[in-house]
Amino acid sequence: MQFVEIELDYGTPKKVSTETVTLTIDGFEVTVPKGTSVMRAAMDVGVKVPKLCATDSLEPFGSCRLCLVEIEGRKGYPASCTTPAENGMVVHTQTQKLQDLRRGVMELYISDHPLDCLTCSANGDCELQTQAGVVGLRNVRYGVGEQAGAHHCDMAKDESNPYFTYDPSKCIVCNRCVRACEETQGTFALTISGRGFESRVSAGQSQPFIDSECVSCGACVQACPTATLQEKSIIQWGQPEHSVITTCAYCGVGCGFKADMKGNTVVRMTPWKDGKANEGHSCVKGRFAWGYATHKDRITTPMIRENITDPWKVVGWDEAFEFAAKRFKAIQAKHGVDSVGGITSSRCTNEETYLVQKLVRAAFGTNNVDTCARVCHSPTGYGLGQTLGTSAGTQTFKSVEEADVIMVIGANPTDAHPVFASRMKKRLRQGAKLIVVDPRRIDLVKSAHIKADYHLALRPGTNVAMINALAHVVVTEYLFNAEYVAERCEDKSFIEWRDFVARPENSPEAFEAETGVPAEQVREAARLYASGPNSAIYYGLGVTEHAQGSTMVLGIANLAMACGMVGREGVGINPLRGQNNVQGSCDMGSFPHELPGYRHISDTTVRSQFEAAWGVPLSPEPGLRIPNMFDAALDGTFKGLYCQGEDIVQSDPNTQHVMAALSAMECIVVQDIFLNETAKFAHVFLPGTSFLEKDGTFTNAERRISRVRQVMPPLPGLADWDVTLKLSEALGYPMRYKNPGEIMDEIAALTPSFAGVSYAKIEQHGSVQWPCNEGTDLLGTSIMHKDKFVRGKGKFFITGYVPSREKVTQRFPLLLTTGRILSQYNVGAQTRRTANNVWHSEDVLEIHPHDAQDRGIREGDWVGIESRAGRTVLRAQVSERMQPGVVYTTFHFPESGANVITTDSSDWATNCPEYKVTAVQVVAVSQPSEWQQRYVKFSRNQESLVPTEATATQFAEEGGK
Repeated sequence: MQFVEIELDYGTPKKVSTETVTLTIDGFEVTVPKGTSVMRAAMDVGVKVPKLCATDSLEPFGSCRLCLVEIEGRKGYPASCTTPAENGMVVHTQTQKLQDLRRGVMELYISDHPLDCLTCSANGDCELQTQAGVVGLRNVRYGVGEQAGAHHCDMAKDESNPYFTYDPSKCIVCNRCVRACEETQGTFALTISGRGFESRVSAGQSQPFIDSECVSCGACVQACPTATLQEKSIIQWGQPEHSVITTCAYCGVGCGFKADMKGNTVVRMTPWKDGKANEGHSCVKGRFAWGYATHKDRITTPMIRENITDPWKVVGWDEAFEFAAKRFKAIQAKHGVDSVGGITSSRCTNEETYLVQKLVRAAFGTNNVDTCARVCHSPTGYGLGQTLGTSAGTQTFKSVEEADVIMVIGANPTDAHPVFASRMKKRLRQGAKLIVVDPRRIDLVKSAHIKADYHLALRPGTNVAMINALAHVVVTEYLFNAEYVAERCEDKSFIEWRDFVARPENSPEAFEAETGVPAEQVREAARLYASGPNSAIYYGLGVTEHAQGSTMVLGIANLAMACGMVGREGVGINPLRGQNNVQGSCDMGSFPHELPGYRHISDTTVRSQFEAAWGVPLSPEPGLRIPNMFDAALDGTFKGLYCQGEDIVQSDPNTQHVMAALSAMECIVVQDIFLNETAKFAHVFLPGTSFLEKDGTFTNAERRISRVRQVMPPLPGLADWDVTLKLSEALGYPMRYKNPGEIMDEIAALTPSFAGVSYAKIEQHGSVQWPCNEGTDLLGTSIMHKDKFVRGKGKFFITGYVPSREKVTQRFPLLLTTGRILSQYNVGAQTRRTANNVWHSEDVLEIHPHDAQDRGIREGDWVGIESRAGRTVLRAQVSERMQPGVVYTTFHFPESGANVITTDSSDWATNCPEYKVTAVQVVAVSQPSEWQQRYVKFSRNQESLVPTEATATQFAEEGGK
């Protein structure tokens, strides 16, 4: 079944009135909801009115004067895009007078337009050109371009942005780009400068785009009706010939995109208007940073080596599989079945991830399988599973449009989840209140047309103290929803929790010295959240990546349940997932104690279902988590690892500990698209595929399952799912699937929450949300826990505050916390291989001016950062975003070694590392650290061991397969 895309020329109102009006347009009677524009009503009867400034993604503006109509009984010629339909209206859209007016307007546009229509890169995709034809313009009385007297045709282009050009000579000042920047993105980076004939679009204060506040989301480019704002890829490759709908492979928002193609070449990624997660919006990464898929660093041939000090040897697929299988079998024969394991990828599809955990359990015969969620959102799974019964967020992204109060805890949506952030900012501009709980002054605290009502700038490591203080106010001031709690929650657990948080030691005053937040601010914020009426919590890794990460998630759930803020639009508990399929990797059974669908491996009934389907007995004992694998490797009991699509050397804490563990293993198989940091310790490299080469599904943070469609053949020749099949077969356990759709069919058959999921349903409807089974809507479940919680009654948990062991001392007087930045993604393997480096080419250390002054540190200085785990060197960025005593960095560049200094402190329930709290000292230095010097030497040595392109080409010519 083919997926058919339907686009409207002009959108319907987002909130449709139940009251209707009936009018006549060009002799056709039409009934539409009250508030519908005349233009939209005309569309409903198949009448197309010429337009330039109107578009379905923006509010009506009425500036282009092409969509004029005549209305009987009214004077003048109103714009149909801004004129609401009324009962009894008789509208004419095609009269001689209207034709003359439109042609005259178009004549003025064309007279100030360059004479390059035939050679313009927008030819075939230019609305100005199209509408000139629609109105029948054949000649221009005033001359054209430079022939027309005063003109703008010699205005210089702005080529500063790496992804698009701005050619003001082609601008018709329709305001669509300015409105898109305001309404869709919410950055307000563009304005119209000048007046009358001098009016032109301006970025910032008449700056080049690269120097302005523009975040390169592409909304302006998408909105532009001419070639004024245009992708450089279109200028290079020309207009696309076909498009394929797929899903972005960056963050957990899961934006839908059209991959616009010429043959097998991607020429543009256009945000898909019917994508439920993004509704036609995008960010700089998804919109433009896809060039890594064909980067010269891609490894597309399998490689093997006996030892990591040996050069890589290019081999065929069969030899690579045989080599890997032989070594794994030898390890297990010598050290036991549990001496090997696997790590699944949150960048791969559900189907690929499902196969890897199946391979580990069925082919290896062990439950030693884990995923990157271990180091990010495993506390979410634990905390929400315990309190609500489901290890996932409760809402859709669209639900934020109904929120009255938004609380953002430990998340930076504008940088890490920008498309959702734009939706949130729009709601805030409409009047919703905002509470930000974060040690750092993120953009949401104060930016264009946004200002948080409360910024609770707590000290790193005091999250649980803060959530208990907020709960204390709710309980002691009787702000909780007693009726909701009585109906939907366990009485006993609520009473115990209520009595616990009501204790004086949990009051805002008692915790003020600990958190650093004035007690009255906490009280006011608690009152605001509890009063709603619709209050929503959105949180990120600033909640989970703590020693008390699971406790904090329990605390968030406690607060939301107590205030009755779960189970309807505009409320809920919403974890903002970091990677594109981190939700899916968890759903697919990537944890060592859980089979797909979060069912415990010790459950005999569940296990027997998988044993029957897979044809092998499964161990009932939970396997090793990632940190346990490292410890066991150093103990000599864990010797082999299959790692698909994760760079654990760069992403996991205490880097030197990780490298020592990998060095102790006898067989490491890495499957990835680049020779990453982990691959430097590998014995087998299996080339992987980018999302553009994948066929399958991703699951985003709102539990939305969307199709990922292959737009070009896999560069290595095999798709990732097929690689896993062939490795499993070499291990002696053949898996028989003809395509990823058959894998999803098996997932649906074995996983109750996926029972109604199929490719046919996704093709028909665009996406579905789990749980999608009997008793849910056709498209699954948009809002969780509507009538009751999945576990039955909601359960409250005692959340005692335990201070982090990472305390400031005389030796380590500062606290380091980490995060992400807009232009880069995760460990940077993808974005570092794009033009995004223009904005962020290295990790830096943000430090408050007072702390910098005390240490003699100036902007741009090299500084050494030392913790009890290690030492690294970064450049300093003196910033008042930080509070005194706290420093901040990102982890996008391997040479920065951010995780060299993060410690092995971790969450008590899930082993999620405490990335967000590391006690450090910062001093001015003049050279990189010893670790970085060793890293550079080791990296150069490893690079010299990689076969050259000529070697790979020669191998291919000799018939290697």
